[in-house]
Amino acid sequence: MVQLTEEMLRYTEASQQELEELILALCRIPAPSHQEDARAAFCLDWFQKAGGKDVHIDEAKNVICRWNAGADKPLLIFMAHTDTVFPDLEPMEPVVESDKIYCPGVGDDTANLAVLMLAARYLLQHDIASDYEVLFVANSCEEGLGNLKGSRQLMRDYASRTAAVISFDGYMQGISNRAVGSARYKVTLRTEGGHSYGSFGNRNAIHLLASMITTLYDIKIPDGLGRTTYNVGLVEGGTSVNTIAQNASMLYEYRSDDRKGLAFMKNAFEKVVEAYRAMDIPVEVELIGERPCSGTPDPEKMRALEETASAVIRTYGGMNPGFGAGSTDCNIPLSMDIPAICPGVVTGGKAHTREEFIDRDSLGPGLKVGLSLMLSLLKM
Repeated sequence: MVQLTEEMLRYTEASQQELEELILALCRIPAPSHQEDARAAFCLDWFQKAGGKDVHIDEAKNVICRWNAGADKPLLIFMAHTDTVFPDLEPMEPVVESDKIYCPGVGDDTANLAVLMLAARYLLQHDIASDYEVLFVANSCEEGLGNLKGSRQLMRDYASRTAAVISFDGYMQGISNRAVGSARYKVTLRTEGGHSYGSFGNRNAIHLLASMITTLYDIKIPDGLGRTTYNVGLVEGGTSVNTIAQNASMLYEYRSDDRKGLAFMKNAFEKVVEAYRAMDIPVEVELIGERPCSGTPDPEKMRALEETASAVIRTYGGMNPGFGAGSTDCNIPLSMDIPAICPGVVTGGKAHTREEFIDRDSLGPGLKVGLSLMLSLLKM
């Protein structure tokens, strides 16, 4: 790993207040998945003012800032997502306390994005020799039904010469180095319905959907399929208390860190659907999201990424991060056998809740981690 020089350390220390202000500014810009336009415009302007000479927004709403460009050079991608899991289109005002900043989305992924931006600025403003071209990316659609749209677009455009992908996401205590794949469906059942008294005996879509959910939850997962899970996350339907429901729907997903686990769940889910259709129950299935598992990236290159990130976090973050599987922007490159890891560069908690927070005292170490990791990988 690259040890930061005194000049680099002075940069990180002088930038800490600006880092906090950047986090607050980004937090105030609503950015649900697929609706990141305002935050993307902010990031575009910021990178240009920071010295980026080649900055643009692509068709997936990724903000891409190129550094040390060269068509024949291998590529490193440093990315952090602009979208939040929350649907709010009105600004959400962060709350700053003595030791914490509270705001939905502040840790996932706003603070990590701000660290990436300020670490990137150092490279943009200094003459650093490297054989790599670098893309600094504020990418779109990592959360939920964003379905990794931004990461997919990056790999469509750059996979052929990408040497490694680093996605800043999550907290400093953990590094995701394996991909949890998933499939997400909207399932809708329809019946004739009718009046709850006058048409009693007609089939009720809610009743049938409840039965289907029970059947799905009775699926037994064999050993040897990695960690494989399933969930019904939303149920809706019906018209009124005195109406036999004509329609009911659910959002259903299964996940696994093993391709065999995904294949097993796909087969089991399809068998349940066909069983209900065989009972003359109209069942509509819409695939609304799909994320792949890891492929087989070069183990030596993965180990080099993992060891470098771990050493940097120990040195400048003061903790020994663990490794595990996750559903992140790295799913796409990992599925294509491109080495990729997802480290966090701040600490905090309660991600995906309205009480989400980050620790203010982690921002200085986090910026050192971000900058050292970038410089270290440029030397690999």
